[in-house]
Amino acid sequence: MTISQSPQIFLIDDDNDLRHALEQALELDGYEVMSFGRAAEALPQVHFQLFGVVVCDVRMPEMSGPDFLKKVIEIDPALPVIFITGHGDVAMAVSAMRDGAYDFIEKPFPTSQLSLVINRAVEKRRLVLENRVLREEIDSEELLDETLIGRSAHMVQIRQQVKMLGGADIDVMVNGETGAGKDMVARALHEHSARKSKPFVAVNCGALPGEIIESELFGHEPGAFTGATQKRIGKIEYANGGTLFLDEIESMPLDLQVKLLRVVETRGVERLGSNKTIPLDIRIVAASKEDLAEASAQGTFRQDLYFRLNVASINMWPLRHRSEDILMLFYRLARQARARFRKEIPEVTPDIVAALHAHDWPGNVRELRNCADRFVLGVGLGLGEAETPQENEAVTHHLGDQVARFEKSVIAQEISRNQGALKPTYEALGISRKTLYDKIKKYGLDTDIEGDNV
Repeated sequence: MTISQSPQIFLIDDDNDLRHALEQALELDGYEVMSFGRAAEALPQVHFQLFGVVVCDVRMPEMSGPDFLKKVIEIDPALPVIFITGHGDVAMAVSAMRDGAYDFIEKPFPTSQLSLVINRAVEKRRLVLENRVLREEIDSEELLDETLIGRSAHMVQIRQQVKMLGGADIDVMVNGETGAGKDMVARALHEHSARKSKPFVAVNCGALPGEIIESELFGHEPGAFTGATQKRIGKIEYANGGTLFLDEIESMPLDLQVKLLRVVETRGVERLGSNKTIPLDIRIVAASKEDLAEASAQGTFRQDLYFRLNVASINMWPLRHRSEDILMLFYRLARQARARFRKEIPEVTPDIVAALHAHDWPGNVRELRNCADRFVLGVGLGLGEAETPQENEAVTHHLGDQVARFEKSVIAQEISRNQGALKPTYEALGISRKTLYDKIKKYGLDTDIEGDNV
């Protein structure tokens, strides 16, 4: 629904002459008018996002104006309904206003009076719809922030990409290491599309045994192969109307890639044992932990399928490259663990923070979730570091020492991330070149200094 569009006026009156005269007058005023001789004819056209106003006679056969109003209120109580009424029906019109009508005009009336009331009603309707759109956008933003967590520049960019691509209804490739959150991106794309009320069907291509993957994806008819006693709807067909998420698509056998290519090109699927093509209305989101462009060049992945799926792409960075997100993610995952295990979250000490930032996170967010679970269960982080004073009696409680250990881990991690290049390191840390050199000397950090210009 576009609020900048012209408002529609639904004009309902069983008096043909009056209705035609009002229709012409309102059209001269620039309104788009839909004219109905019966209220029942207009009712199917009323919907929650209608940008317009209803002008309706009070006394009509089959369905009166007040009866029509009750039906409208069930659909959208904020849709303005203006009654036009004869002198004898004023009491009925006043009662209808108490029930939710916007206003009433007593016959006979100049068309300028009707236009004035309609103008006010249109502006009220515009405000209602604008507020609804704003609330939907706010809810959408909150949902996205809850799904794709992080304040790093990378995660801000990912959320922007999801918002842009979500409603575009095109196939998307999501690239990233195992556990980086590719499945969350796929779900966010689905939730921010017009398909969100339809199925989101996730298929892990690497987890399906080779002998059943074809049947799982494409379905089969009875007798298609030994043991196929009943018809089976495949994952692709089940996703019709919604989103099909193909995770670890690089694991799909080449012979099945040929069949998937046909599905992508024709938007149709044939069950095993059938010659009938079933039309599909699906969006495909594919995810890979490998570089499919390189795999295509090496012949391990079909190049034509890669180009068909890679209409747009989203690249998820590993957790070690967005260290500013680690603590926020840890807190969020710990709260989720608290709800599951019904246990309070232990104190997150500076030692815990330092250990979280010092770890390389080869398993990415998935590994961090396991770490948060262990932490809430009270068994430590499980990262191999001395995480609490109870685990290492040599760890001091002195605040200065705790801050120093944390500072050392942050600097070491940033130097590692920049591969020893010091200029981007001190710029990222927001300190001077001399301060960085002093800190390296103070903490005895072993680094291959590449120079300020690297």
